[in-house]
Amino acid sequence: MQALVVGGTGPTGPFIVNGLRDRGYHVTIFHRGTHEIPEIPEDVEHIHGDPHFRETIDAAIGSRSFDLVVATYGRIRHVAEAMIGRTGRFVAVGGFATYRGFIQPSDLTPAGLPIPVREDAALVATEEEQRFSWLMASTEEAVMKAHPGAAMFRYPYVYGPYQLVPREWCVIRRILDGRRQIVLPDAGLALLTHGYAENLAHGVLLAVDQPEVSAGQIYNCGDDRQLSLAQIVELIAHTLDREIEIINLPHQLAFSAGPLALGGHHHTLLDLTKIRNQLGYRDVVPAEEALVRTTRWYVEHPPEPGGEIEERLGDPFDYAAEDELIGRFQAAMSELAPVAGRRIGLDHHPYPHPTEAGLDRDHRNR
Repeated sequence: MQALVVGGTGPTGPFIVNGLRDRGYHVTIFHRGTHEIPEIPEDVEHIHGDPHFRETIDAAIGSRSFDLVVATYGRIRHVAEAMIGRTGRFVAVGGFATYRGFIQPSDLTPAGLPIPVREDAALVATEEEQRFSWLMASTEEAVMKAHPGAAMFRYPYVYGPYQLVPREWCVIRRILDGRRQIVLPDAGLALLTHGYAENLAHGVLLAVDQPEVSAGQIYNCGDDRQLSLAQIVELIAHTLDREIEIINLPHQLAFSAGPLALGGHHHTLLDLTKIRNQLGYRDVVPAEEALVRTTRWYVEHPPEPGGEIEERLGDPFDYAAEDELIGRFQAAMSELAPVAGRRIGLDHHPYPHPTEAGLDRDHRNR
């Protein structure tokens, strides 16, 4: 059996490639060839080309056909159209920015995504509404039109080795640099669906294993257990054996935490009921262990300070500005403490607890 993986060297790619090899496929990966990784075995064939344009896809693939195509990279709609009549099965990976309210929470009333977000939640419907999300949603339509039996996955934020924008590095570098205060918006209580690379690849491979069940289906995916931003920071610090203090700032002020919070402050929690019930998905790596592995990998493979990865992150690592902001905010809080400390309402709960039978009211006149 012949399988083509478009991509293959990103976070989930090695797990998909090796999972297919374990299933008896001869695997070819189609990518730009800008970086190779040791997790891809030597028996995997490489096609180097640009999967973003129909003409470059056609030039790279030629007249070849495959039993299975797993498209995780490039312009998926062009890949899907190029493979019409040339594959027995098409599986594709997109993202959950398709949902209305993900990029513009105010597009929904009340503002923010439903919690959790099911696959049948409203999608961005027009280019005018939100171009990026609309392009993703229209790609899903193009894939299903080209391959009615396809399976499509809406990836969340992916963590693990080879992430192009590893937000965990925002915390790891600060701790390694000796920072003991980590700024988080709104106490870091936001919940955003994450997926460890091996877990997400497992979900994709479940669709490969169950073609009849997954045909024509679109799935949310992510870890079974989700950690809040504060829990992520605490677990990274514990892995590095460091003590840290989380500094709670309003999201409008927590500029340094923007990359870590993915730029938002609303919950973004995906409903995973469908992939669990239809495909039997369960995490192969628990979320806590996955984050520990990710942390240790980036300690061993640190991005270059000020290099391409940190530029993508958009994190200035401006510790002087952070310290000034923390100091001024804490001073303002001290000034407001007399007002904030005023007790409002009762200092006990409102339910009556009579001390004697037959009394209309208890000792607190409740």
